[in-house]
Amino acid sequence: MRGVVEILSDLIRIPSNSAVSNRPLVEYATAVLQRAGWSARPLPYLDSAGVEKINLIAAPPGQNAADRDVNLVFMCHTDTVPYATEWNEALEPILRDGNLHGCGACDVKGFLACLLTAISRSASDEWPDGLRLVLTADEEIGCIGASRLVSDSALRPRRMVIGEPTSLHPARAGKGYCLAEVTVFGKEAHSAHPGQGVSAIYNAARLITAIEEFAAKLALEKHSFFDPGFTTINIGTIEGGTAKNIVAGLCRFQLEWRPIPGEQANRVLQSVSAIVERLQSVDAAFHAEIKPLRQQVGFETSAGSALVQSAEALTGRQAISIPFGSEASIFAPIADEIIVIGPGDMRTAHSSRECVAVAELDEAVACLSALMKTG
Repeated sequence: MRGVVEILSDLIRIPSNSAVSNRPLVEYATAVLQRAGWSARPLPYLDSAGVEKINLIAAPPGQNAADRDVNLVFMCHTDTVPYATEWNEALEPILRDGNLHGCGACDVKGFLACLLTAISRSASDEWPDGLRLVLTADEEIGCIGASRLVSDSALRPRRMVIGEPTSLHPARAGKGYCLAEVTVFGKEAHSAHPGQGVSAIYNAARLITAIEEFAAKLALEKHSFFDPGFTTINIGTIEGGTAKNIVAGLCRFQLEWRPIPGEQANRVLQSVSAIVERLQSVDAAFHAEIKPLRQQVGFETSAGSALVQSAEALTGRQAISIPFGSEASIFAPIADEIIVIGPGDMRTAHSSRECVAVAELDEAVACLSALMKTG
């Protein structure tokens, strides 16, 4: 029987960034599950680039993976972010100082390796009714696979355990994730005659300054369970103009916000739209459009829920909140209880520093195995 480090090493060696098909990774997991007597139901689809992606629903022996109403789901995404070309060991896992290094080691192949190990080590008759293992595609680019499961009504879970690196702290609350593209329009002219044009970059700067002022007001609305305890706003990319001596006719930037639980996903969008309208009302030459790309709410499970308390007891760790988005936001409207948990620290993920402690992997296997059998 292969150990968790061996399984995780195998998973790391399988390239699975969001641009490629996750079929090889899903087939590896399916083989492990079938050896343990589990059935697997693949749900393939083509992404926007025509690349095959697969969601997978797996059920223990004697249970039907096609049944939609289930009691307890363990969910894990299968894709990683791209890795830097200079990270020569991204797909060659290395054990160093008690940590296994590699792309996806903690986000989130470590969690998958622990699930597969726990299932492999358990007798076929130990599983409660309504238990499922679900693998999803394209989490890193918008939780697309999970969203398809919801829109297709492929799964209606009552309780969910979703894998993300939390250092094995059960996260019972998390912020949402929202994204929009803002385009500011101007009028090109020779820079020697700026009065003949309208600078889209200058106007974008005015808009961004107003957004920054709005973000400062949002920071005053606190949610004590989070750090930072408010809805954050970020402008991560901006581009505009065609040449140094041309008044810019176009400027585009991406607006990102992470709403705290209880806040509507579109609140920031509505407020920024109001800012645009105000700027247009005082300047006829100002024109901007906002295109929503992603709107996912936060989630919060009660501290007194049975799932939270079981996870706290099994891990010996208090429940926390997470400031990053996850698939929990997708299922929050339909599941009664959700926690996010997994080995590793998100602060090492999405970088060449990514790793997971072997001791944490071993602990996770034991905890997940017990949690699966809570019924």
